[in-house]
Amino acid sequence: MKTSDGTMKTSDGTMNKIDFETRVTVLKSKLHRAAVTDSNLNYVGSITIDPVLMEAANLYPYEKVQIVNINNGARFETYVIEGESGDRGICLNGACARLAEVGDRVIVMSYHDLPTIALNEYSPIAVMLDKENSIVV
Repeated sequence: MKTSDGTMKTSDGTMNKIDFETRVTVLKSKLHRAAVTDSNLNYVGSITIDPVLMEAANLYPYEKVQIVNINNGARFETYVIEGESGDRGICLNGACARLAEVGDRVIVMSYHDLPTIALNEYSPIAVMLDKENSIVV
């Protein structure tokens, strides 16, 4: 059991000082209102994203992302793969291709763990997109 001074009472009644830090999962970045430009049901999975958009949102190849379809409310997870640079493409592949149609607007979000001590200084990256997937903010 942890006491108010950061010590832990063990089963034999002794007190041990432990040093640990609480961490929370927070939004790292997002592509907000991206337009789905293609879907490929027969691909093995993932979301293909223009590397220009990936860089703006600090997304990495094979990084796990959560996607929310603004049009139908579907939420799902997959991983990122790089598409063609400069084409502004957002393509859902594999099973997740069934969860959005070309033209649907989606939010692509990535997360990371931060120590709670860093939260006051933290701000996620938000990349706002227009209907052609051009960066507006």
